[in-house]
Amino acid sequence: MTPALVHINNCMNKYLATVRVKGHTVKTLVFAESSLHARLILEFQFGIGNVVSNPTQSSKANEDYTPLDEVIGTIKPLKPMNPQQAKLDSLKKQKEVASNNLKAERDRQKVAKAQQQIRIATQKPVA
Repeated sequence: MTPALVHINNCMNKYLATVRVKGHTVKTLVFAESSLHARLILEFQFGIGNVVSNPTQSSKANEDYTPLDEVIGTIKPLKPMNPQQAKLDSLKKQKEVASNNLKAERDRQKVAKAQQQIRIATQKPVA
């Protein structure tokens, strides 16, 4: 090993961070000069917004992480839907949204009715 390579390796630190990969959160290691540099590397590699936790400097004793290659191998990609399946999926989602909106509107009307009854009860003079 040349002295220049030893010097380069000595200035890099090991950082542990949690990133989001295909919907799963995974702990991974990155070698960088600083925590900011590690975050930038991870955002470049996994996309902005996919770094879940700030990178923290890791010691040799702190090896509680799953190698990224191992995790990516266990994640199964979703097959694309054919047009009929996509339409059914879309209709199911629309149904869920409509039922949630209906429930929210019923709850809002119940609250409004209860508030109106409270206003009426407080406006009546006590005889």
